[in-house]
Amino acid sequence: MKILIYSYNYHPEPIGIAPLMTELAEGLAARGHEVRVLTGMPNYPQRRIYEGYRGKAYMTEHRNGVRVDRCYVWVRPKPGLVTRMALDGSFVFTSFARSLFGWRPDIILFASPPLPVSIPAWLLGKLKRCPVVLNLQDILPDAAVHTGLIRNEKAIKIFEKLENFAYKRATHVSVIAEGFVDNLIGKNVPENKISLIPNWVNTNFIHPMAKHNSFREEHGLQNNFVVMYSGNIALTQGLETVVNTAALLKDHPDVDNIQRQNSIKFVIVGEEKALKKLEDYCRDRQVLDYVLLLPFQPRERLPEMLAAADVGLIVQKSNVVAFNMPSKTQVLLASGRAIIASVPGSGTAARAVRSSEGGLVVEPESPQALLDAVLTLAENRDRTTTLGKHGRAYAEKTYSFESALNAYEALFKKLCQ
Repeated sequence: MKILIYSYNYHPEPIGIAPLMTELAEGLAARGHEVRVLTGMPNYPQRRIYEGYRGKAYMTEHRNGVRVDRCYVWVRPKPGLVTRMALDGSFVFTSFARSLFGWRPDIILFASPPLPVSIPAWLLGKLKRCPVVLNLQDILPDAAVHTGLIRNEKAIKIFEKLENFAYKRATHVSVIAEGFVDNLIGKNVPENKISLIPNWVNTNFIHPMAKHNSFREEHGLQNNFVVMYSGNIALTQGLETVVNTAALLKDHPDVDNIQRQNSIKFVIVGEEKALKKLEDYCRDRQVLDYVLLLPFQPRERLPEMLAAADVGLIVQKSNVVAFNMPSKTQVLLASGRAIIASVPGSGTAARAVRSSEGGLVVEPESPQALLDAVLTLAENRDRTTTLGKHGRAYAEKTYSFESALNAYEALFKKLCQ
């Protein structure tokens, strides 16, 4: 098959949708399909075009059997609603112009968000007379409204109309969690138009490794019980909870004894500008001795970095919609490290952690609950190890990359017929 993947994010962007779409494209190419990707110039999460891609309207690369056509996007470091719409709009126009050239695809897969991509994807599907699959990684505007990212009533109505357009015009919709299915059925999307294909993790790439490694040595963590968060630092995460947990530890009446036995260290890995704000907050709370802030590491070092942790963190605010499923969930399970999920208890992430028996779920935005869980695992290393093994086994069984590839390949073949 000739498969066109329409995704705003792609390699070398390190987090979110980009690694998933990169692995999907390359996995399909490895199975003999001809794969082309339409994407923007890489800019996430810094919101600044990467070196080597600046000042260019279009650019074509070939990577691991995939043709990658990059298009100009208008970006600003701190996008508000208007600038975000301008960013999405720039990609809609530049990518559609680029999509008109090249071979006729047998099928189009477009990843959302951003929702406006549904317009050029639908138009291209009409022009090329091929089915279009909407790959839903988040449900907008529900998620944005729930967390307060969008408050303007007119903007909400525009996004709702765009959402309805995307569901109606797509030939099929693939979703990543059961909660998405319920949400879409509630919006009158026919159930037979929806396929549940969970996001995956490449368990050959992310796998358990020795804890005492060069990453620990480089950052002076050899003797620490490391509690690590790695990923996006934004409104939905609320990393202040982790900093406030460190402050509770610092002020704990038995802190000297706790640290003598466990030497707990919180490590937060993220985008440098976001880390700067978090560093100021750490300084205010006087916890820089308890918290280590590090910039994103090269993707090839991700398995080693995750292995350097004793515990991996999933952190969400309490107002995050229940169907939200952080992509780091599968990655942490595959790493073979215990998880503490500070997330809404009824949400998709909480259900995944409980089902895996690979970690603990605690009340979100509760530093005390998070500290209690950290102390529980720090003082019972055997349990921590067991949780990690359970998580790894569950990832291999439930989030297999091969299973996801099989599901997408079968869906594409069915729709093409």
